[in-house]
Amino acid sequence: MTFFNFVLLFFCSFVLLSANGEPSSKGETFIVSSFSYPHTRLRPFDLRYIRVDLPSWFSSMSIAMNSDVDLDVSRIERVPMSTLPIICFRDGGPPLPDALNLTLKDSAISGINGLDVEQCFPMQKNITMKLTNNQISPGVWFIGLFNGIGPTRTQSKMIVRGPAYSFAANITVEACTNSMMMGDFCNSPVYPFSCTTSNVNSTLKATTVNETMLENLMTCKSSLKTFCADESVSYIFSFDIINVADEFTIMASDVKFNVTPSNKTSGANDVSLMCFVRHGSMPSVASFDYSSDLSKVPLVIHSPLIGRWYITIVPINPIKIQDSNVRVCYSVESHVLQCPLGKAGPNCTMDIYTLQTFVRRGPTPFESYYLPVSAGASYTSANFPLEPLLSNSSYNGEPGNIWTYLLLDIPRGAAGGNIHVQLSSDVKINYEVYIRFGGLPSLINRDYHYVNKSIKSDTSMFFMLYDSSDDKINFYIMYAREGTWGFGLRYLNTSHDPSKGPTVMSLSLERCPKRCSSRGDCKFSFDASGLTSYSFCSCDRNHGGIDCSIEIVSHQGHIRQSFFLIVSNAAAILPAYWALRQKALAEWVLFTSSGIASGLYHACDLPLMKY
Repeated sequence: MTFFNFVLLFFCSFVLLSANGEPSSKGETFIVSSFSYPHTRLRPFDLRYIRVDLPSWFSSMSIAMNSDVDLDVSRIERVPMSTLPIICFRDGGPPLPDALNLTLKDSAISGINGLDVEQCFPMQKNITMKLTNNQISPGVWFIGLFNGIGPTRTQSKMIVRGPAYSFAANITVEACTNSMMMGDFCNSPVYPFSCTTSNVNSTLKATTVNETMLENLMTCKSSLKTFCADESVSYIFSFDIINVADEFTIMASDVKFNVTPSNKTSGANDVSLMCFVRHGSMPSVASFDYSSDLSKVPLVIHSPLIGRWYITIVPINPIKIQDSNVRVCYSVESHVLQCPLGKAGPNCTMDIYTLQTFVRRGPTPFESYYLPVSAGASYTSANFPLEPLLSNSSYNGEPGNIWTYLLLDIPRGAAGGNIHVQLSSDVKINYEVYIRFGGLPSLINRDYHYVNKSIKSDTSMFFMLYDSSDDKINFYIMYAREGTWGFGLRYLNTSHDPSKGPTVMSLSLERCPKRCSSRGDCKFSFDASGLTSYSFCSCDRNHGGIDCSIEIVSHQGHIRQSFFLIVSNAAAILPAYWALRQKALAEWVLFTSSGIASGLYHACDLPLMKY
């Protein structure tokens, strides 16, 4: 689907109108930020990151980029990846195209149908695009420009060959002048919910298993009690979840017509209130996270993500009403259930711990580790035991299904670091690890997971597993996003005696995975704004890859290259000898110096000489 078709589908399938049923006029916008990136030259294997901050009230992000790249996208498959200029987009952290299985067949303009994951495109001479709050979520976005990718990108080279290109960029972020308006043209009114501690009604008492959850019940609703709309005319609502919540429920009540239809063949019971919910950006019929018919059953979302949620409600009546003055009226509210302090999970029966950050002292800057407060951990060590953190109860009373949750925060500007997760024990580890950004993980809702060597996050390009076994778990989350991360540890074997083999865990924010495998140096740099530091490995002459674990030149390869170099440089011996016999000193100097220069050149280019 091309970008044009996507926009056309959006406007045809989901028309946002004003409250009185008439289209709103085009709203006004103002510039939140405008960033101009000067002409920059990217040498072979160079990269640049550009950070863009989108506030929650933003309207659109406009990107205008020009370069001297002359690339035919239709013949992209013939270009080696090591010389291919590409541009990548990612939400929350710097993109890492080396970890992707790229199929670069679309241009950036035609292929960008929604940036919920990292996407990469071939660099073009001119790129102009406008992304609205209907397509992307607010927060931090990163644009990465690369001149060649692959294992050799991080390999050290004395002589760098390949084409270079230059680029310049202008990035503008706009927002609606009226904070109550959103949409492509700032013409869609949004009604925010305000939340208060509410009294517990009988309906919630009947549907809630754990009454302690009701002590932290929040009721969220708009200042307007009743909304009336024509058929297929939508209202948009928003509310914020600030802390970790167990669930939130959206329900509608008092569904009725404002007047009695003249034909009396249709009643309020025939109306469907379609509800579309989306985290971070406005939902539509084509793009939403959850949906339900509120006239039949409330919409319940378990373990919702932290942040702003948008709700769109559209009344649909299968029995057409001829009266133009008949509208569907309803009331809508939301209930947010939060667990008591220190509790989380289903029915608030599991324990949750907020980890404290400790700055690590060492030769590598910007590193830290995380420890639970007052849980038997030594603040001088990054390791802490898991057994003292285990919950006393299991999920639904099932033995061997105990969850313990950990929360940690990646600070602003640290998205270029990597979360290092380690578990070790003297016996077989009886834990499964589930990880989720912005909320608590579960068996269904998770971003990354590790159960065993066979069941893990194979499909994620940012999940890197190392030398794990039955008694050891070791993996990285590359370029972790800024914000709150939730870790769920599922303990399976309740018959196991922890004293015979306690499990130790370590959570840390490190700069380079596996310390570049001791085959290179860990270096760091900053993005164009100077607000985010990112790290990368500078490998030796023999290795490459993200962590310098890929062997580029083997020992046998060294021998072959050395042999052919000696043979090729020995070709200068014969003419030099002939010139010396003929007493042609000028020619002798020329042949001898060219042979020596050629030998030094190739010795530096290939890792035969080490400095």
